[in-house]
Amino acid sequence: MAFNATNGAFHDDLYAGTDFSSLNWLEQQWVWWYVTIGNPVIATGLMSFLLHEIVYFGRSIPWIIIDAIPYFRKYKLQPTKIPTPAEQWECTKGVLFSHFTIELPAIWLFHPMAESLGMSTYQVPFPSWKIMAPQIALFFVFEDFFHFVAHQMLHTGILYKHIHKIHHKYSAPFGLAAEYAHPAEVMILGAGTIAGPLLYCWFTRDFHIVTMYVWILLRLFQAIDSHSGYDFPWSLQHILPFWSGAEHHDFHHMAFTNNFSTSFRWWDHIFGTDIKYQEYRARVKAAKKAMKGATKEQQQQMEAKLMAEVEAEGIRAEAEAEGSAPKTVKVQ
Repeated sequence: MAFNATNGAFHDDLYAGTDFSSLNWLEQQWVWWYVTIGNPVIATGLMSFLLHEIVYFGRSIPWIIIDAIPYFRKYKLQPTKIPTPAEQWECTKGVLFSHFTIELPAIWLFHPMAESLGMSTYQVPFPSWKIMAPQIALFFVFEDFFHFVAHQMLHTGILYKHIHKIHHKYSAPFGLAAEYAHPAEVMILGAGTIAGPLLYCWFTRDFHIVTMYVWILLRLFQAIDSHSGYDFPWSLQHILPFWSGAEHHDFHHMAFTNNFSTSFRWWDHIFGTDIKYQEYRARVKAAKKAMKGATKEQQQQMEAKLMAEVEAEGIRAEAEAEGSAPKTVKVQ
């Protein structure tokens, strides 16, 4: 790779003395990107936004395909609520609006802000996994608690009525809807995603943006998967019991209350904001046991009835949260 062939001044300024032969393939491409762009602020900002868009929509596409295949209905948490192409497109337009008006400026400004606090960007080599893993674990814990607190705040009064209600448009969420939200909500909850890395930079002065990218990639996967509406036998929550996953978050959209955290179940359990969820799971388990000899259709009717009851309670709770008169819902 002839790094000297493109913008030699930039090469001499940022990579003077670098032993390129010691770099792995990804690190060499990293250098090529910064040398080719010629401006570290533009190079980082452009790469950060492209990464976000490619990962977000790339991870959403498999769920769109799954929604279109009837075979997977047996894994759908609310099997009678499949998003239509019109709903998917409307959601996509809303997400793109937030991405370009809120997230693009925030992503672009993150680089100079974090760099001023000690973050490395163009530098190579990258930190090892042994260094990145504990940092990312810390960010997961920090963001989860931040989201747990902020999410409950968004379920109150005018904050719900004028902001968070948009995200609750879909009582049966789907992958694309993970970031379908009011711009103010995008800023509020997004703060929990970037605050952890910024604080880490401020305290340690030793942090690489590659770690930030791995964190964002994992966080996007978590957010999209938890909104997918599907619970497979191989889903992560069946391997790690403390992981929330779609089964945990889908109840929040269906029932409006309970399960306010993102990645982990422990805060909801500690503070008792999963009581209705636990009661619902117990009712479903008991009903399935009582109907062990029933037909598949009868079992589906039973589950649909329990879901309708929970959703009716959720509609009333939502009306109370936004200060409007409770809605009357007939449960079949």
